Amino acid sequence: MVKRTVLLVVVIGLVGFGAIQLVPYGRNHTNPRVQSEPAWNSAATRATAVAACFDCHSNQTTWPWYSNIAPVSWVIQHDVDEGRETLNFSEWGTGQEADESAESVSEGNMPPFSYQLLHPDARLSGTDRDAFIQGLIATFGGEGGGEGGGEGD
Repeated sequence: MVKRTVLLVVVIGLVGFGAIQLVPYGRNHTNPRVQSEPAWNSAATRATAVAACFDCHSNQTTWPWYSNIAPVSWVIQHDVDEGRETLNFSEWGTGQEADESAESVSEGNMPPFSYQLLHPDARLSGTDRDAFIQGLIATFGGEGGGEGGGEGD
């Protein structure tokens, strides 16, 4: 009886997993054309942004193999859609605002921990994080957050 119940649960789980693969959301892995980028203060700031930010905040997303498997594909597609809507480094000059980016990095909100788990290049050491924050401030203005606070530029 227990074996039969376990088998039934496994079969239902596999059928359900197969069925959710038919949901089309999360499969649009096209990257729109890059229009323009910000005038980065240095190549190092841009390189760090590419490693830690571009997958969600640019039109140059790298779509890993697991981004094709639901429900993970749904989460990734949502994060990319939301990230591009909030700040898109590939559509600079179209009303993009990045003056709070340094504060987001300083507060540990960006890059998100869930992203860092599968992207080791996005894990910034304290020194790298500080240099990146200063580069973002130099590029976009704003404040780095932290103890000093302030309202930005």
